[in-house]
Amino acid sequence: MAHEKKLYDKIDRKILKAIPNPAKGAYEIKIKVPECTFLGVHEQPDFATLYMTFYPKKKVIELKSLKQYVYQLRDIIVSYERLINIVYDDMIDVYDPERLRITMIFNPRGGISSKLTIDSDWKVRGGNEQFRDWVGSEDTFDVIM
Repeated sequence: MAHEKKLYDKIDRKILKAIPNPAKGAYEIKIKVPECTFLGVHEQPDFATLYMTFYPKKKVIELKSLKQYVYQLRDIIVSYERLINIVYDDMIDVYDPERLRITMIFNPRGGISSKLTIDSDWKVRGGNEQFRDWVGSEDTFDVIM
């Protein structure tokens, strides 16, 4: 029996569950997913560490569902660039946060590493650039959590 190829359009955002935000004031949630595994466009395993900075409104991320969401990626064929955009869009649609910043650091392949970042505060993403903590900061591969 042939193994069915699963492309990025098979990523199921319905796996993600929300819980009510227990606080009314502003706060920041940082999440690190050190084992984000997927199949690259050449169907070879790729590995990344996923970092999320999340400022909730009414909903917060149920971590068990996030784990299941990431786990499904193991069989998905997708490029780095498409993957970070899909994860970002799914998080925005499901949780409607005040702010979401996602950074993915991909393990070296062929001697080359890469780091991708998306921030909902960026004007190009519809934000107001009110947080400005990313402006002028030195861009390194070290992410402090």
